[in-house]
Amino acid sequence: MDPREHAGGIAPVVEVTGATVRFGAETVLEGVDFRLFPGEVHSLMGENGAGKSTLIRALTGVLHLDAGVIRVGGERAGYTTPAGAIAAGISTVYQEIDLLPNLTVAENICLGREPRRFGAVDWRAMVARAREALADLGVDIDPQSVLATHSLAVQQLVAIARAVSIDAKVLVLDEPTSSLDLDEVAELFRVMRELTQRGVAILFVSHFLDQVYEICDRITVLRGGRLIGEYVPTELLRVGLVEKMLGRSAEEMAVHDRGEAALAGRTPLLEATGVTAGAGILDADVRLAEGEVLGFAGLLGSGRTELARALTGVDPTDAGEIRLAGSTVEPRAPREAIALGVVYSSENRRTEGIIEGLSVQDNITLALQAERGMLHRLGTARRRELAQSWIEALDIRPADPDRPAGTLSGGNQQKVLLARLLALSPRVLVLDEPTRGIDVGAKVEIQRLVGELADNGLSVVFISAELEEVLRVSHRIAVLRGGRIVDTLPADELTVDSLLALVTRPEDTP
Repeated sequence: MDPREHAGGIAPVVEVTGATVRFGAETVLEGVDFRLFPGEVHSLMGENGAGKSTLIRALTGVLHLDAGVIRVGGERAGYTTPAGAIAAGISTVYQEIDLLPNLTVAENICLGREPRRFGAVDWRAMVARAREALADLGVDIDPQSVLATHSLAVQQLVAIARAVSIDAKVLVLDEPTSSLDLDEVAELFRVMRELTQRGVAILFVSHFLDQVYEICDRITVLRGGRLIGEYVPTELLRVGLVEKMLGRSAEEMAVHDRGEAALAGRTPLLEATGVTAGAGILDADVRLAEGEVLGFAGLLGSGRTELARALTGVDPTDAGEIRLAGSTVEPRAPREAIALGVVYSSENRRTEGIIEGLSVQDNITLALQAERGMLHRLGTARRRELAQSWIEALDIRPADPDRPAGTLSGGNQQKVLLARLLALSPRVLVLDEPTRGIDVGAKVEIQRLVGELADNGLSVVFISAELEEVLRVSHRIAVLRGGRIVDTLPADELTVDSLLALVTRPEDTP
């Protein structure tokens, strides 16, 4: 039962009853009920295809319900466009910030509703209005500064200031923390709490379970377009939440047992000693055994990605030695690393990974064809066979090799990238944030796949900002701070809290 109703019978600011949406013959949302109360943070959870985006698009006027009713403030909602939803007090801040970086902060906050005097923009009034909107959120920046000069986190706060400056009753935050570090997330959460104290209801969409449990008052779970239930986080364990989202038990989702004991008797495959690279990595030592998953854990800017790029030839090293199977190697480019059997999957899936306009087949076979060279082209039948075999092996959906890769979900795009790298038959696979921005179901699949690859002898470096995930998949974890590996510990000797304490410890603390 909702604790807010116990506290005084507060009526919901938004109430959805029997929401149904059909696209042709396909029903993507069926009979869903949803409530959002003033002054709460409410999380909408479910894997890709669960119906989260469809429900949000209906709430924000992007699409119409085929059946069901939306009420705002107790009245049946009459809006049919996003502008109508905003006028009704429902504002949205998207994952990709839709502001204009070349304009000032004030211009962005007031864009489309600039104060005017004698028919011209009243710049003084606009700056004053923006300053007031920022002050209401406790954000201390110059309204006349250009937006692009600020960090992504500050730009996010500017987007929120713009959204709530129209007296919003409801604020929808779509993956607002996907590119923020811990300090920036804490600042965002401070602003969210400020808003809820003023009675604003926040619909928070995130794939980060730890953040959901930290900030949210209630959770609604969808699966397959249907409502599974509404829960209070303190009464639902995280594993229970994942089970409800996926419809599978914890035993079915389990990754194989991890820990240093599982590596007994295995010889080192990749060893790096005293690696220094640019300003990001200083005197790093790495040892990766055959069939091991080695996690890199650290805050944003700790050197996780820089070390991964140095080990795989993406960025040059300034000092140190890298050995593969006992022999010294000097990969000076990704092509040389690939020839040695060391491959890298970038954290930036869209700009350094998937080529959205190419088919799934072309994306999977791309690296293998590049390695062979243009004079030794893969035959059409061979390319088809390779693509179909990896689609089946990794359960890429839909199983259509001719489908443009950019139309796949984030989780399936990540599987296509893995297929591309695995087609090269590597010995070492370096995965940088392989589950960023994908739903919980796809995360579980990727995690299990990493475990299976290691069990089959592949050595894996696994990087993730989610400490729980690093612990889940790794045998050992290398802790990075300030561009240095400060410790490497067995994963089964750590908890999320103890690992968090290690990655956040000040540099001068032993």
